[in-house]
Amino acid sequence: MLLAALTQADEAFDQALEQFAKGKIKNVQQGVTLLSDSEDERVPKVLKHLLEGQLYRNRDTDQVVYITKEGEDLVWVVPVAQDDAEPQSAKDRRVKRVGVNNRLRSMIRTTLAGINLKHPEAEKRAAAIRELLGDLDEDTLAILKKRETVETDEYVSTLIATALALADLDSNDAEKQLAAVHLLYDSLEPDVRIALKQKVDQVTDVKLRKEIEKAIAHIEGQIDFYEKVKTVFFGLSLGSILVLAAIGLAITFGVMGVINMAHGELIMIGAYTTWGVQALFPGSVEYSLLIAVPAAFLVSGVVGIAIERGVIKFLYGRPLETLLATFGVSLVLQQAVRSLFGPLNQSVETPSWMSGLLEINPVFSLTLNRLYIILFCFMVFAVLFVILRKTNLGLQVRAVSQNRAMARSMGVRSEWVDAMTFGLGSGIAGVAGVALSQISNVGPNLGQAYIIDSFMVVVFGGVGNLWGTMVAGLSLGVANKFLEPFSGAVLAKILVLIFIILFIQKKPRGLFPQKGRAAEG
Repeated sequence: MLLAALTQADEAFDQALEQFAKGKIKNVQQGVTLLSDSEDERVPKVLKHLLEGQLYRNRDTDQVVYITKEGEDLVWVVPVAQDDAEPQSAKDRRVKRVGVNNRLRSMIRTTLAGINLKHPEAEKRAAAIRELLGDLDEDTLAILKKRETVETDEYVSTLIATALALADLDSNDAEKQLAAVHLLYDSLEPDVRIALKQKVDQVTDVKLRKEIEKAIAHIEGQIDFYEKVKTVFFGLSLGSILVLAAIGLAITFGVMGVINMAHGELIMIGAYTTWGVQALFPGSVEYSLLIAVPAAFLVSGVVGIAIERGVIKFLYGRPLETLLATFGVSLVLQQAVRSLFGPLNQSVETPSWMSGLLEINPVFSLTLNRLYIILFCFMVFAVLFVILRKTNLGLQVRAVSQNRAMARSMGVRSEWVDAMTFGLGSGIAGVAGVALSQISNVGPNLGQAYIIDSFMVVVFGGVGNLWGTMVAGLSLGVANKFLEPFSGAVLAKILVLIFIILFIQKKPRGLFPQKGRAAEG
């Protein structure tokens, strides 16, 4: 019985291809009808290519083919009946597109919808219904009504009910129209809003008009709410980047009193380490970031320790001189990178698990790479907080920062603590470079874009306070994104800078000022 059904499906498929090969519209229509009755797994692919104008007939071989590549003289084709075959070549003039008209396109969409609505995955069925919302006819409504009786997924059932309500909106029965408006009241589908706005101008019934206007106002209110949530999300993602870039500086600048103008270059080194890991392991893009995080921490940390041992240890207590010295170091590092890797930007691939969107509803979705950066920021902050609060190194760092002479008298090796602290802050900067490589190109000037913002975050949050850095970075990111729609990106940054200047005038020690001996220094 199963064998007979498969044979029949194959026959219908082959007969459809024969009709397509004839090229006339009536034959193509017959072919689509045959495919609608076929259970062949190749049917959706054939119909999609036909709808998109990518199905051709080869006059030389009388075969229906897919076009896969076009050259100057040759067209590369794959026979539909053997879609796993190697591409073949044919003369351009011997290949002719299988034509369709508007009526046929509607028929193809309906056929595809019927096939996709039987798909085992609920997401595929939901996507098929969304495609139909703006182009409902009697055939598609019949398919949806039939599917409604057997659908088990709640969300797909809601979409079917939405589609049927859209159809009822155009009926001549006022009660049906009113019930449809009530059902569509909470729908955020774009086609629903468009249909309601079109209908409100056509309705003469006062009660129905008021209900439609009420539904439109409610939907637009929801959309406005989700737009604000989206702005907050983008603000948090920007703020997370600022926190990652500034948190290492909060240690070196806040705890050690060193104005490190090479901090941006340490971020850049972390980004180049990420690119280097992908270059060394080209087949491991999915895991490259997991390797790059500890690698970037080590590379940037070692470079930071070298800077501290070679330059900064001679300049403690002279912050302006550390500024000038580290500015020179930053120029050296930039030129070294240009000499080693070239002046052009390098591209870092994003793993598939960080690509795409997380769709919450039809008007609100989260970009996965930015969502992961936010989570990564909190993870880095938590690890660093534990290191500084719960480990022996953290205890010694706090002791040296509060009273260096007393710490030395208690046996703390202050020089070792200085080197490790600077290395820790530099390593965190390298980790920030890993995150930045996922949202921008990697180049010699990458760090320069974040050094000023990093200092602003540290000063605004309170010098040497990790919680202050976190709160300041996130709040500045959100404020920036809320200002951008009204003022533009550049003016938004200027307004934020003016706010910080005015704030520091009132509270020179920032949001969370240090207390005790560290504050007195």
